[in-house]
Amino acid sequence: MRTSLTWLRRNLVVIAGLGTLAYMILPNVVVTVFSFNNPTGRFNYAWQQFSLDAWKDPCGVADLCGSLSLSLQIALWATIAATALGTAIAFAMVRYRFRGRGAVNSLIFLPMAMPEIVMAASLLALFLNMGVQLGFWTILIAHIMFCLSFVVAAVKARVLSMDPRLEEAARDLYAGPVQTFLRVTLPIAAPGIAAGALLSFALSFDDFIITNFNSGNTVTFPMFVWGSAQRGTPVQINVIGTAMFVIAVLVVLAAQTVGNRRKKAQPK
Repeated sequence: MRTSLTWLRRNLVVIAGLGTLAYMILPNVVVTVFSFNNPTGRFNYAWQQFSLDAWKDPCGVADLCGSLSLSLQIALWATIAATALGTAIAFAMVRYRFRGRGAVNSLIFLPMAMPEIVMAASLLALFLNMGVQLGFWTILIAHIMFCLSFVVAAVKARVLSMDPRLEEAARDLYAGPVQTFLRVTLPIAAPGIAAGALLSFALSFDDFIITNFNSGNTVTFPMFVWGSAQRGTPVQINVIGTAMFVIAVLVVLAAQTVGNRRKKAQPK
């Protein structure tokens, strides 16, 4: 009994971590399993029969791949714009002192603290008052706005941890401002920039509330899933979800592998 309690105390953190990980992954496992289902009715909620039909024809449902393509386009452009603007803002807020810096810092992080439905309604009111037609561009503007805060937070944390002596050493070796930024500053800040970009892409692709308010007649993939759930859930939705999950895991594993190889390659 004492041996069991001792073992449990020593491994309690590991057990809790594995339990939390299993709890988080379980929905993805269910989605993956039901992507191979062949339901008899409209709803894919009960296991009936193993089938590969949905994987052979993931675009078999009307407008599914169209909405998926639209979501990917919006997420890509929102990520590029938010990453570029957020990186510039993060460097400006860390490296420079200017009037109103505290107010700007509060405004930048306001979208992270504000409920999504409040931001969605505010943006809708803004677009309607300006006479802007709702659609692709209003969705893109809205996504850039709420992704910007997350990029600034990720890049700012990285820039704050940077050692300024490295840039000073580069300048002492006659490197110009552009060369110093490209060869010293940017590589050091790259992990924070990459983290902000990946987070932006995931948030933009997954967003429903803000998109629903400002989309007009445009249908993104999350809106397509919500609409399909009212009439029936096609198996192809599980296929797309499984594919996105697998791609995300592969990206993380590739990043970890590259990072470990770089650490091993560094001289001790």
